Amino acid sequence: MNTMNQRITFIGGGNMATSLIAGLLSNNFPADHISVAEPDTEKAKALQQQFSIRTFSDNVEACNEANIIVLAVKPQIMQPVCRGIADTVQNIQPLVISIAAGLLSADISRWLGDDISIVRCMPNTPSLLNAGATGLFANIRVNAEQKQQADQVLSSAGINVWVDKESQLDAVTAVSGSGPAYYFLFMEAMQSAGEQLGLTAEQAKQLTLQTALGAARMAIEADEEPATLRAKVTSKGGTTEQAINTFEANNLREIVMKAMQAANNRASELAELLGKDK
Repeated sequence: MNTMNQRITFIGGGNMATSLIAGLLSNNFPADHISVAEPDTEKAKALQQQFSIRTFSDNVEACNEANIIVLAVKPQIMQPVCRGIADTVQNIQPLVISIAAGLLSADISRWLGDDISIVRCMPNTPSLLNAGATGLFANIRVNAEQKQQADQVLSSAGINVWVDKESQLDAVTAVSGSGPAYYFLFMEAMQSAGEQLGLTAEQAKQLTLQTALGAARMAIEADEEPATLRAKVTSKGGTTEQAINTFEANNLREIVMKAMQAANNRASELAELLGKDK
């Protein structure tokens, strides 16, 4: 089955859904095969005008002809949304893709009436710029064709990394899901330090952001590991070595590990809380 021949319905027309729709259309996915269920009439009208896609105020009506349903609503309202479309989902047996953080595939399947093909995803905010990193997990009912379809849908927002165990999505959350904020914090700290060292706020900001972009591009495009790239720019007795030695002396690696472990643990806790029946 070619994804181009499938009909996709997005439940929720927020930022992530908008980004995925834009990516699909840029990859020549037919607009008349995309539907969005969005109760906000102004938002629905804007989506229709921007993308020439079909919009619905009713979730069930939007799902009737779908081969793929993308659940793009807040985790807190996922349970009533799923229960509301359960009969339709059981009837049409689509691939269901969830981009809601912290909700286990077993809970989503239960709310949809069980025995449903579900791909659970953990995207991050750069997906809004088609520069995202998404972790994906497929439950046991997802076949090879459906996995490929999910890959094509999510790849419109950036790169995809599949994991074999659903629990690994907690680690994905700690690395890429929450990761952009770590870099923003480091950028904040660098900009602030630059100002304290005598640069203007604008000078420090421009130099910090371009340095972050350049370092990321080098790491992506080079054939070497980040550790090797770091070593190459750390001349013995030079300025970079002094900075790196200070980071190491203050246990930067341990701080990062503790922070990401805390994020990992919280992701697991939230999955348990959000998965309880109401």
